Amino acid sequence: MEAVVLGIAMTTKQDEIFDSVLSGDLENIKHLLESNDATEESEEQDLFGKVDEMGRNALMVASMLGKSSIVRELVKQGARVDGHTVRGYTSLHLAACWGHLDTVRTLLELGADTQAETFRGERPVDLARKYSQTDCCDCLTQAEHEQEDIIPDSEETHAGSRDTLSTKEVDTASQKTQRAKHLKKKPTL
Repeated sequence: MEAVVLGIAMTTKQDEIFDSVLSGDLENIKHLLESNDATEESEEQDLFGKVDEMGRNALMVASMLGKSSIVRELVKQGARVDGHTVRGYTSLHLAACWGHLDTVRTLLELGADTQAETFRGERPVDLARKYSQTDCCDCLTQAEHEQEDIIPDSEETHAGSRDTLSTKEVDTASQKTQRAKHLKKKPTL
């Protein structure tokens, strides 16, 4: 039997996951995902692949609702952090435009792409700015600057060559990444 949630025809397991995301029931999500055996996997193939007409999946819904712990669990269980809707919106775009700072930080920590663009060429920081989500905008701007510092422009660093980074550059990038993670845990002033 199929159910429809947010305009999505889903199998029972997918329906239960969406219902749990909508109600914020992290424990039930963990139970559902941990109890998923090989037989169920082969029948449903991708618990996170079902999307509505806009391409939103369970991770995106959790991001829109600001359910950071659920976002973390879904990614841990295999949801793609940079999956996108038919219009190019990622979970990071959705969390940013709805003003869910903790979820934005969680997605960044999980490796979400700050440069992903919608069909209008808007990045997550652009949407945060557009919808006056200043905390999210500040966080995303800081994350972009840190990424620029970590991944140097190849023309400046290697005079146009495509050489790999030196050990010293990798160590410096690693230190900046650790510092960035530490900064994300502190509240912004």
